[in-house]
Amino acid sequence: MNERNNESRNGGRNENAAVDMVATAQAVQQAGDAWRGPGTVKLVAPAKVNLFLGIGSRREDGYHEAVSILHAIALHDVLYLRRATAPADSGDEAVALAGPAHNISVRVECIAREGLAPLSVAASENIVFRAIDALAHEVGRTEPDFLEVRLEKHIPHQAGLGGGSSDAAAALLGTARLWGMALDDPVLERVAHRLGSDVAFFLHGGCAYFDATGERFDHALEPMKRSLVLVRPAKGVSTAEAYRMFDEAPLPIDEGCLWQAKQTTCASDVPLFNNLASASERLMPELDEVKAWLQSQPGVEGVLLCGSGSTTFAMVNGVNEACRLTAAAQAKGWWARSTTFGSLKAAIVP
Repeated sequence: MNERNNESRNGGRNENAAVDMVATAQAVQQAGDAWRGPGTVKLVAPAKVNLFLGIGSRREDGYHEAVSILHAIALHDVLYLRRATAPADSGDEAVALAGPAHNISVRVECIAREGLAPLSVAASENIVFRAIDALAHEVGRTEPDFLEVRLEKHIPHQAGLGGGSSDAAAALLGTARLWGMALDDPVLERVAHRLGSDVAFFLHGGCAYFDATGERFDHALEPMKRSLVLVRPAKGVSTAEAYRMFDEAPLPIDEGCLWQAKQTTCASDVPLFNNLASASERLMPELDEVKAWLQSQPGVEGVLLCGSGSTTFAMVNGVNEACRLTAAAQAKGWWARSTTFGSLKAAIVP
């Protein structure tokens, strides 16, 4: 009798949870639909993981030599861009002025989804605004303009998943569309390089090899289509702090892994490597716990920290195994998501 009562109660909770998920999805859709008027541009901005990250010596300009093989994954943010009919209140923190003559009013609304902490930064500090501003300066746009941006965040901040860089790439594409520019105009990639080492990758997507300081595209690799699980503790890791810690005790790149990474043409053959991970793990010892736990789980075929962290990814065989592992990680109090590798890039969608 007690077992039947427990099943009944659990069934009720599951039904309520399902109803809540449907209601949340409907609310997200309705909020997005309110932005889908004439002239609105909708974009997806996928996350990434680093299959290989080899940090080399620090250069005189303060940057490090780096080899990076990045792979896009299905987890993504959503951006909406549109023109407004009048300038927003420039005294509002959500508004900043862009362009060579401060001639473009940009409002940025950022909404955190799926339990993520709100990203509370002024518009002028948001990389989406900086992308629009940099593009306006690059093309010398001096006409008055009023742009509104809605950013729905599904990718956590300071997670090593490239969410900000991907948002910036999407903002470049969306703004180019609003301004009548070709989406393959080389100016977009020039601006992307200046914004950050990962931004240009999201204009290519899929899987790609980058070198120099990690920003120079060398060649594309054949992407994978397998499942993976992302696991992240509550806190993030500052990339600047991770590099500072790395410089205190540099870990050399494994030359055998580097040679293999340079030769391979398929993402599935890339050796998993990250010599920045130990620095991040010293900053946040909980990352060691996450890694050890994932490595101990059945069905896991590879574990690596994403960039400077704080997300660790685990490659698994199949969706069912990914869902099981995700639920187990969430039960331990960690943020976790199951997703897949893919050939996504920042892109305009219908």
